[in-house]
Amino acid sequence: MTTINPYLNFAGTSEAAFNFYKEVFGGDITMIMRFRDMPDDKTPENEKDKICHISLQLPNGTLLMATDVLESLGQKLITGNNFYLSISAENRAEADRLFTKLSENGKVEMPMADMFWGDYFGITADKFGTQWMISFNTHM
Repeated sequence: MTTINPYLNFAGTSEAAFNFYKEVFGGDITMIMRFRDMPDDKTPENEKDKICHISLQLPNGTLLMATDVLESLGQKLITGNNFYLSISAENRAEADRLFTKLSENGKVEMPMADMFWGDYFGITADKFGTQWMISFNTHM
């Protein structure tokens, strides 16, 4: 079964927010990746310790994830674009099918492609403006 998890965007406060959410909801922070950890990192020195990706595994199995939005990288946090729904597909074909259907009359932000962290991944907004991240973990 496909799982859907929330993916939040913050203006540089992801780490503080997730420490707060861990205190509120419990669970374990299972990953912290900083912009300095990215291959070919072009992030300004004063933002290298900002969060590229963070995951909090909640006790009920939900995975809450986030990133810091950096204006230096051409990103801008606007209320309404501060979250995505992240879909973990069961296989590559399902990821492609979901991405294609959700992209119809929508807007592709990042086409499906193999990523350096090992997932097959893409980002799109559907025709209603809901933002989706679709991934298939190729190592499962």
